[in-house]
Amino acid sequence: MRDILVVLRYAFSHKKYAVLNLIFNMLSVVFTLFSFTLVVPFLQILFEKQQLVTEPAAWATSVDAIKQNLFYLLSQIIVEQGKFAALVVVSVLMIIGTLLKNIFAYMASYYMAPVMNGTVRDFQKRIYDKIMRLPVKFFSEERKGDIMARASGDIQEVKFTVTNTVEVLMRDPMTIVFYLLYLIYISSGLTVFVLLVIPIIGLIIGKIGKNLKRKSHQAQEKAGEILTVLEESLGGLRIVKAFNAEKQMLTRYRKLTDKYFEIMNKVTRRNSLSSPLSEFLGTAVISGVIIYGGQLILNSESNLSGEEFIMFIVIFSQILNPAKALSKAYYSIKKGAASIDRINKVLDAEEEIDNGTQDLEHFQYQIEYRNVSFKYGDEYVLKNVNLTIPKGKTVALVGQSGSGKSTLADLLPRFYDLEEGEVLIDGINVKGLKLKSLRRLMGNVNQDPILFNASIAENIAFGLETASQADIEQAARISNAHEFILETENGYATNIGDRGSKLSGGQRQRISIARAVLNNPPVMILDEATSALDTESERLVQDALSKLMQNRTSLVIAHRLSTIKNADEICVMHRGEIIERGTHAELLAKGETYKKLHDLQAF
Repeated sequence: MRDILVVLRYAFSHKKYAVLNLIFNMLSVVFTLFSFTLVVPFLQILFEKQQLVTEPAAWATSVDAIKQNLFYLLSQIIVEQGKFAALVVVSVLMIIGTLLKNIFAYMASYYMAPVMNGTVRDFQKRIYDKIMRLPVKFFSEERKGDIMARASGDIQEVKFTVTNTVEVLMRDPMTIVFYLLYLIYISSGLTVFVLLVIPIIGLIIGKIGKNLKRKSHQAQEKAGEILTVLEESLGGLRIVKAFNAEKQMLTRYRKLTDKYFEIMNKVTRRNSLSSPLSEFLGTAVISGVIIYGGQLILNSESNLSGEEFIMFIVIFSQILNPAKALSKAYYSIKKGAASIDRINKVLDAEEEIDNGTQDLEHFQYQIEYRNVSFKYGDEYVLKNVNLTIPKGKTVALVGQSGSGKSTLADLLPRFYDLEEGEVLIDGINVKGLKLKSLRRLMGNVNQDPILFNASIAENIAFGLETASQADIEQAARISNAHEFILETENGYATNIGDRGSKLSGGQRQRISIARAVLNNPPVMILDEATSALDTESERLVQDALSKLMQNRTSLVIAHRLSTIKNADEICVMHRGEIIERGTHAELLAKGETYKKLHDLQAF
């Protein structure tokens, strides 16, 4: 039941359309019943089982009054025009009733479309919005392929569930209730027998579908693992081929797909069981009703006439299709609920970084790390770090990999949040600043430039919708990118491919620098921006970086010490602590760790 409520909760976020759907479904059911109820009185009068009715009843909402008036109208037609004319009238009324029933059924489906598609759209918007708001830490702990599977495969499963079950849930229970009410009117005793049998069917179906949700959850998890391996294989294809690891990756992929195959077979077979099972059980119940009801009539233990008993069977048989649809919907809901659970793991993830309340329009004085300690899990990666970066100065961080350089830089724009110590800008704790205001002050250039599958101009102007072409070109000139851009096929309109795959490493980095130049932030964070480049590209990029850092406050992470010789202060980090600090010349004169690093790079 909880799973059904979960699915309906999302569907009913579009209340207006859902209510209209219910109204038109109700009208459709009413006219379906109207078409059936015309048959019995006509048969009874036509074959003289019922005396002609000579007096109409006062119009009322009771079923007996409506029935008497219908008998009266048919009796008048038979008396005045004959039985054949009555047959024609009844047939025309049945055609009109069926037409109206189908018109209302179409209108119900018409208004269901925004509910179904809107539910999927809402999921897509919510999960992407959540991904944009979640901290970097969340994605370092989750597999990217699994997140992609939740945002694609799981949403498609939800779409299938909504498309195939929500309309059933909103239409068929009401249909069954209307039919049962009419059956109670025909014969309450026989209907009680039916109501005693139906829950048994529900228990059987529920027993079979008990672990379908669990299996569906396993299937979606395995689909996420498959997507992860595929994403890793595409991203690392050069390495896979260079190390002749195709067989190893293929074996890994095949094991996952074989396991997925086994799980999906169980899910599909269990799901496929719903239709034949519900049909068999429905037939068994109808047979039971025929035996039980027939015995009552044959033994004169019921007031039902033969025609009314036939009508009872006909209307009860109409309950089977919606009941069958509900059983299929039950199985589908179990699968969809498993996907909703996986999506909700992202949607319900804690947004550990709270947005502050204060705006900071201008950076005026200094950045300060005060008694900063930080850990991933139980292991500290920064230990009591104190560092001040005055406005307009360049501070460089050097040291071995894993010494905490990048983590220290990531704390400034609050990619991670501190629990011990403070990071201050102009004396204001960054936790009190609005994230948008804080990050507007900063530009980032990383070792691996992050570019998007769009044009060069769109990548340079990323985040600035109002940037003019002249501004874009000026930023490209400052970053030494303008000349090579003009040499591309379509200049600034050239698409650079996935992650800039159509450009060289140096070209991608200069595009990344141009983007930072165009944003014109007062603070720059440069994370090993030249470490992956050849000598010529490094010279061009370094020249661009020098222009970028003019009159800006810069925090530079560097492996190549030659790129930071002119920094105002160099901090040498080791196991999360600053063990040396000073200018390039001062650190060389000390002859300690920095001197050793410098001498190692001199050869």
